[in-house]
Amino acid sequence: MQALGSIEVVGLVAGIEAADVACKAANVRLVGYELAKGGGYVAIKVMGDVGAVKAAIDAAETAAARLGRVVSTLVIPRPSEQLETLVFSPTTVGPGRDGDQQGS
Repeated sequence: MQALGSIEVVGLVAGIEAADVACKAANVRLVGYELAKGGGYVAIKVMGDVGAVKAAIDAAETAAARLGRVVSTLVIPRPSEQLETLVFSPTTVGPGRDGDQQGS
């Protein structure tokens, strides 16, 4: 698995902004988003080369902070294969592992 990046924000609008900016800021692939139950939290997930993921998450954090609250960010350079079930979970909405739409 390539490097994994995630940003968790409060609010869907901030989440959409974070995803858009992340994808435009660097050569990363949008894995999708997850809505947390309660609290209005949205987690955006991207994958790519380590440098690209770091740049994408940094840019997304700056952009999302203007619209809402950034809860946390994470970049994992070489995620364990055991994390795949968390990253590509059934609750993830978006292109997913192979670029095919998943979730509902």
